[in-house]
Amino acid sequence: MEAMQSGIQGESGRNTLPARADIVIAGAGLAGLSLALALRDGLGREAEIAVLDPGLNRSFAGDMRASAIAAGARRLLGVIGAWQRVSDAAEPIRSMVVTDSRTRDVARPVFLTFDGDVEPGEPFAHMISNAVLQQGLADLAQEAGIHLVAEPVATFATDRSGVAVTSGSGATVRAQLLVACDGAKSRLRSMAGIQNVAWTYDQSAITFTIEHERPHEGRAEEHFLPPGPFAVLPMRGNRASIVWTECTEDAKRIAALPDFLFQEELEQRIGHSLGAVRPISKPGVYPLGFAMARSFIGERLALVGDAAHLIHPIAGQGLNMGLRDVAALAEAITDAARTGLDFASPTVLERYQRWRRFDTLAMGVATDGLNRLFSNRSDALRLVRDMGLGLVDRMPRLKGLFIRDAAGLTGSVPKLLRGEAL
Repeated sequence: MEAMQSGIQGESGRNTLPARADIVIAGAGLAGLSLALALRDGLGREAEIAVLDPGLNRSFAGDMRASAIAAGARRLLGVIGAWQRVSDAAEPIRSMVVTDSRTRDVARPVFLTFDGDVEPGEPFAHMISNAVLQQGLADLAQEAGIHLVAEPVATFATDRSGVAVTSGSGATVRAQLLVACDGAKSRLRSMAGIQNVAWTYDQSAITFTIEHERPHEGRAEEHFLPPGPFAVLPMRGNRASIVWTECTEDAKRIAALPDFLFQEELEQRIGHSLGAVRPISKPGVYPLGFAMARSFIGERLALVGDAAHLIHPIAGQGLNMGLRDVAALAEAITDAARTGLDFASPTVLERYQRWRRFDTLAMGVATDGLNRLFSNRSDALRLVRDMGLGLVDRMPRLKGLFIRDAAGLTGSVPKLLRGEAL
């Protein structure tokens, strides 16, 4: 952690921008660093890969969020060597229950349960702290000889032979491909003139960690309440990550309450299955929205993760969708490089876009529809959806398909999501 707190201190100038690189990645988030490591494995150590992000100068410890890592994404992290470093801090999700009720209802009947593995002995997801995973990826990237540069991408210019990327300090690197992993408000997407279809929900997520009295036994809970879903996600020890959706005005009000009033609001929603509970981190409030880039690619440019798409967290798929992008782009680039093709050519980038765009759009539409179906006060809609949940609960094959789809293991699955090296 010390290296990250005081700036990247890599070997042989690894914290400086090289004059030439094969690939430049803007953004050192979970998707950006995972892509750098996947490309390092696919292209070999002779490939020059640079990751630019001013956040590399800061500690990751301040990120109190946690993520659900689906089975396919976990396999990817295993292939690139990251999961082995962080698995001791991860908690498997062994089962999940879904309820649908009003906020003040005493009883919360369970309408849908998910139980079992995607493969024997392989849980369908794990929960892990973002800070732990981010640190593990950053350390591994530094050891792998990837250039980690604590500067933003200021400008870039493309031509038929490459892309010139200028950093915040004015240094320039010439590369074949630029990858935008710079988040939902991607500057690179805007600079490339790629339009973005987006809207905001009048919802925000309150996220924090709790300690609880009784063991969770690896069970996740999602309570559908009129303002939005309230998720309790198991973490190591008697701890859980809370993702609590409210209308934006109420979310800000609740997060700012004195501790004893915040505790009352929490207890009203969480129920009694975990016994006494108490927050152990300050709540963060994150506005929720939907966004989809009209194109995932540009001239010598690829968009990955939130730069390409942003979906509602109702199904916990945001990071997993980004890691699916990583798997598809890394495979497309590696396959082209091994046959001597220009891996930043329109043909190669279009392969990536075809691979990811339909799946991403389908997931975005599904999560948007689920949120609109469940986040309302209509008794009629509640009756219809509860009947639907009950029917699904009685169809084990359908539930198994849902689990595999959420794990990223249906359709045309990239090698990394299958646990195979590039």
